Amino acid sequence: MERVLGIGGYFIRAADPSALSAWYRECLGLDADENGVWHPDAGPTVFAAFDPDTDYLGSREQRTMLNFRVADLDAMLAQLRERGADVAAETEDMDGVGRFGWVTDPEGNRVELWQPA
Repeated sequence: MERVLGIGGYFIRAADPSALSAWYRECLGLDADENGVWHPDAGPTVFAAFDPDTDYLGSREQRTMLNFRVADLDAMLAQLRERGADVAAETEDMDGVGRFGWVTDPEGNRVELWQPA
């Protein structure tokens, strides 16, 4: 059986694609090239399905949520707050998994930030 090798891309609609790309570059440090190609550090990737009535992904209209691994969740959240980003007040600790925080991008998409254990 053939298997997928990893996430090959994440594509998102945006009213202003250039501005949204700039936000991800300037606020989260996502250093993609002019074609959107990014070479992330190696590490775990989670693929999980959720019940249709979950609030975990943000608004009910949001059907997927992007999750980024970070080295220091507190520093990343502070950086985002300094830049005026819409950062959720709460964080979550999951034993053996890590810590989680959330930010909503300028297009209204909830993004999860994960500091692995």
